[in-house]
Amino acid sequence: MRAMVLAGPRARLRMEERPDPVPGEGQIRVRVSACGVCRTDLHVVDAELPNIRYPIVPGHEIVGRIDLIGPNVTTHAPGDRVGIPWLGFTCEDCRFCREGMENLCDRPLFTGYTRDGGYATHTIADARYAFPLGESGEDEALAPLLCAGLIGWRSLVLAGQADRLGIYGFGAAGHIIAQVAIWQGRSVHAFTRRGDTAAQDLARRLGAVWAGASDELPDTPLDAAIIYAPAGELVPAALRAVRKGGRVVCAGIHMSDIPSFPYDLLWQERQLISVANLTRQDGLDFLRIAPQAGVHTETTAFPLDQANEVLDMLRNGQILGAAVLRP
Repeated sequence: MRAMVLAGPRARLRMEERPDPVPGEGQIRVRVSACGVCRTDLHVVDAELPNIRYPIVPGHEIVGRIDLIGPNVTTHAPGDRVGIPWLGFTCEDCRFCREGMENLCDRPLFTGYTRDGGYATHTIADARYAFPLGESGEDEALAPLLCAGLIGWRSLVLAGQADRLGIYGFGAAGHIIAQVAIWQGRSVHAFTRRGDTAAQDLARRLGAVWAGASDELPDTPLDAAIIYAPAGELVPAALRAVRKGGRVVCAGIHMSDIPSFPYDLLWQERQLISVANLTRQDGLDFLRIAPQAGVHTETTAFPLDQANEVLDMLRNGQILGAAVLRP
């Protein structure tokens, strides 16, 4: 197999030839056909997350077909098309797992972070954490659903029954969840980097009622806002944009420091909450809803060996929608 490997903090990925992996108990081996490039991959490469296991193969928006199953796998078969998400394993024994909050498991494993991911021709996954994808849809189009879509869905659920919804950062997750929100009958307001007219135009094409820069106020107070961009300075901006009793959801795994802000922005029962990882039920729910909502992902495909260049483009805001690597 071939894989793009991160050898250490902030290193450039390097292509390596490795022996084909062999699945163990309860595991499957997947021949990767597409792997989305997620902002969390940047946080791994840039060493912004703790306890990274080096060397590591990044990538956690994986679509592929099973070509080998390990002992005691009864839920999947060779040839099945599956999606492998960020959450790759939970202990099923800690308090959080027992109480239905496996996304907060005390002993989890994460694809492309604490176990090898999908920037490769093959990867190993726990069969319990591989979603059946069926045969509808192109691999490239489905890949961003495995994290941008899933975390986007969880953040949308936590936003509550907001009729007027703000989305800060209109990239992979933003453009997917905007479609779901509009399908649900919500009014979407899209916030982008100043001058990013391409993302604002995409938001309007998808049905957003307003699109502008992140430091602007919308034309009407919002019921809730979701922040996908990893910029802490957006928290006060979003609090300023929501009405009394409104909610701001921070959807990223990493964010720059939130600057101090006056208590007046939080007062009147505004809420500030975060999203952590996902549950398998989140995945099942969203993958059922996405085709009903007619979700279309805006993707650009690149060869696997261009992973470094694609990460640079993502870091510099040069990707419209989502980027996908094709081994």
